[in-house]
Amino acid sequence: MNFDLIIIGSGPGGYVAAIRAAQLNLNVAIVERENLGGICLNWGCIPTKALLKSAQVFEYIQHAADYGIQVAGATADFKGMVQRSRTVAEGMSKGVRFLIRKNKITIINGFGKLLRGKQVEVTDSEGKKALYAAKNIIIATGGRAKELPNLKIDGQKIIDYRKAMTLSTQPKSMVVVGAGAIGVEFAYFYNAIGTQVTVVEFMDQGLVPREDADLSKELTKIYTKKGIRILAGTSVEMVDTTGSICKVKVKNKETGATEIIDCEVVLSATGVTPNTENIGLEALGVKMERGFISTDDFYQTNVPGIYAIGDVLATQALAHVASAEGILCVEKIAGKHVEKIDYNNIPGCTYCIPEIASVGYTEKDAKAKGYEVKVGKFPFSASGKAKAAGASEGFVKVIYDAKYGELLGAHMIGANVTEMIAEVVVARKLETTGHEILKAIHPHPTMSEAFMEATAAAYGEVIHM
Repeated sequence: MNFDLIIIGSGPGGYVAAIRAAQLNLNVAIVERENLGGICLNWGCIPTKALLKSAQVFEYIQHAADYGIQVAGATADFKGMVQRSRTVAEGMSKGVRFLIRKNKITIINGFGKLLRGKQVEVTDSEGKKALYAAKNIIIATGGRAKELPNLKIDGQKIIDYRKAMTLSTQPKSMVVVGAGAIGVEFAYFYNAIGTQVTVVEFMDQGLVPREDADLSKELTKIYTKKGIRILAGTSVEMVDTTGSICKVKVKNKETGATEIIDCEVVLSATGVTPNTENIGLEALGVKMERGFISTDDFYQTNVPGIYAIGDVLATQALAHVASAEGILCVEKIAGKHVEKIDYNNIPGCTYCIPEIASVGYTEKDAKAKGYEVKVGKFPFSASGKAKAAGASEGFVKVIYDAKYGELLGAHMIGANVTEMIAEVVVARKLETTGHEILKAIHPHPTMSEAFMEATAAAYGEVIHM
């Protein structure tokens, strides 16, 4: 069968690219070996948010008295939470299937491998092979949990994020290795429902080490108050899984001191590695760097007609990045005029409680780039809406170029900040200045007015602080 476009992988990069290509009147096929929607929909973005919401509701019930409500006897139903999460994911996967069929996209079930002559060999679950050809092929095979040499994932005592969502019983204790988005989200979830949690992070900054330092400090303070133990600047030397419990040997990088931590389960959350093995890249001579596929600004590899998007690239491993890359890629294939993505204006969101959201330069990075900066911060403890909602933890921090008023970056920690960050992204896209933000009237009382208040603080005009 011949197509205008074959996409290998149906995650948020693949299925979005397929639908956009179909809208542009291309004859499209998707090759998928597991579930439509990929990791994000089935095992990442969506089901984890369902788990986190269950934990948050449980926390609300535990603190109902703070809102003048008396509730007694509430317990966390771990199996029920997991089942709800899976039900949400399954419903979303069915929705993607509907969209794909609605747009008359061919679904090919199986493992796809590139062959010369722009062909894709697909092996189905029974081992049967079939050949398909296309004018263009997009690789959107995504990524998986990174496995460290001294932290081999066995799926029983040392687990990845996928297993952490479907454990049959709630562990009494857990060590989370890695304090990025995956690590801190699961640390919150399990701590909230009663598991004793320790987070080990190799980077000195500790929690969310790629975020602005002020966010890391604030989340560390909040997590410590929740009873989560945090070991920053610490490496995992080994894990002994021979006994009934895991014995995790950790080492402080600065002092060299070691410690053995006992726990039932170790969650490896050390990042994502691309799924680029055994899909025919080497045979075609597709250029790679550190395991990632190399492309031009419009996602074409060095082999004409072969493209790549999403987690197989060295760009941010985020669902919305993969979707944006997919749309741009197929529009370029279809001959549309497109502009390359500004990767410094990609919002990052972490759905722990409180949430974290950021975009653009951190204060440290802005100064390193040579900018003279104006920095403003507004705490949610000074926000009427946040106080009324019982969500006064956190703040909004903004960074402006002192010379021209350019909005260099924004960093937020607090309730619903993952919804608020979009305003900053649009403002930066439109090259909005600090003065214009100040003169844009924000509604009161809202959490979002904290962005305007933080801007006012940067310019010495803050009213409510």
